Amino acid sequence: MASELYNVIDALSREKGIDPQIVVSAVEDAIVVATRKYYKTQENLRAVLDRETGQIRAYSVKQIVATPEEVEDPNAQISLEDAQRISPEAEVGSELLQEKPTDVLGRIAAQLAKQVIFQKVREAERDTVYNEYIGRVGEIVNATMKRTEGMDLVFDIGKAEARMPKKEQSKLESYAIGERVRVMISRVEKASKGPQVIVSRAAPELVTHLFQTEVPEIYDNTVVIRAVAREAGERTKIAVMSKDKDVDAVGACVGMKGMRVQSIIRELRGEKIDIIEYHEDPVTFAEKALQPAKVSRVSVVDASDKHLEVIVDDSQLSLAIGKKGQNVRLAAKLLGWKIDIKSEEEKRQEVEQQMTALVGGPSTPIEGLGEELGEGILQKLAAAGITTVESLADMHPEELEQIPGIGPKTVEKISLAVNNYFSSLDAAEAVVEPPAEEVAAEGAEEIAEPADVEVSAEETAGVAEEAEPEADAVETTPGEEDSSADEK
Repeated sequence: MASELYNVIDALSREKGIDPQIVVSAVEDAIVVATRKYYKTQENLRAVLDRETGQIRAYSVKQIVATPEEVEDPNAQISLEDAQRISPEAEVGSELLQEKPTDVLGRIAAQLAKQVIFQKVREAERDTVYNEYIGRVGEIVNATMKRTEGMDLVFDIGKAEARMPKKEQSKLESYAIGERVRVMISRVEKASKGPQVIVSRAAPELVTHLFQTEVPEIYDNTVVIRAVAREAGERTKIAVMSKDKDVDAVGACVGMKGMRVQSIIRELRGEKIDIIEYHEDPVTFAEKALQPAKVSRVSVVDASDKHLEVIVDDSQLSLAIGKKGQNVRLAAKLLGWKIDIKSEEEKRQEVEQQMTALVGGPSTPIEGLGEELGEGILQKLAAAGITTVESLADMHPEELEQIPGIGPKTVEKISLAVNNYFSSLDAAEAVVEPPAEEVAAEGAEEIAEPADVEVSAEETAGVAEEAEPEADAVETTPGEEDSSADEK
């Protein structure tokens, strides 16, 4: 029959969830420490608890060697001759145990033994808690709200207390003392005060577990959750795929009249959930992931770098990006691709700039309009990043009025100056002078006369007077000169 002391040890072990032998070893180690302190000895000591009687005996332990010359440490070794004087059965290589009375240890030694026992039990309890929960990371457990410590919440999860830091909490949730919630064990850390079990309500795995609980098709693996992206307390996107062509994955998760998903939303205290059908094609998947926005087209920029470009209508741009970029951020997490979202207008301007750069068209510095606009307006335009006449011409009046210091009257002035500039360019291109060689040849033909013909001064003057109307008739427009030159 076990002694009363051993029964107490057994009860303590069950309460702390540790092996009774660990507590017995702690008691024996405590007696060793108290005995060494009382006798002020450096001998090797050993304590033994008698399970039947509950008595604890302490012994000094020495190794038996053959001759006195082999004794290197008198506290740990003894010669065979000396050992046989104490115990005739002593043999070389065995141990000699000499009992140390423990009934004289006193109150101080007992207090020291108590401290050692408590320390050993706490260490054993920490190891037990760590070993218990380190293999349960990622598991969903029921927890009871216990108290708050600063920004952290402390929960009771059964055999240990768990801590929920601020970053692991949902923004929508608050808890009362004693309230029961489901949490996920995110990690277990070893600390000086014992193992820290960290739990989370913000992990995407919590949403996965809730869907497995509420949706039988997910539990029996007919519908598979392929990806989850979550910003706790605000929005979650979950991609699902059906292995059975007759089962609608999204419909199974939503449930009749939305009952299944509404149950999960209530558990998450009103967090929005988008359920998306998974596609292997990243282009199609991106269109689904950016819902509720309607996507015009998706193109792969770099497949190796996993980079997509999404074009949406101008009216859908803000919806596709979402509040503070949340919608596109969650979609990128869900896909595992980088996503660039552009409106139709932004894409058009980008293509025009690329075409301009490709063609290599001329550009004129905006200073060329200085005479018409004035230095003040030029400085305001340059401050807005407008440095060429061509870029100024591409801007709408509404865009110009958004520039500080530019009003409707100034916009009219700028428009007139730009129009005059391009009109002058058109006029300069229209005026094309004939080549010098053709002009010289034409003049030579007109003045060529026979050498033996004499013309008087009066006749010359008359010819000149008759020729003047003809000259006036020829000089009409630059276009007619060009055509006559071409005919020749």
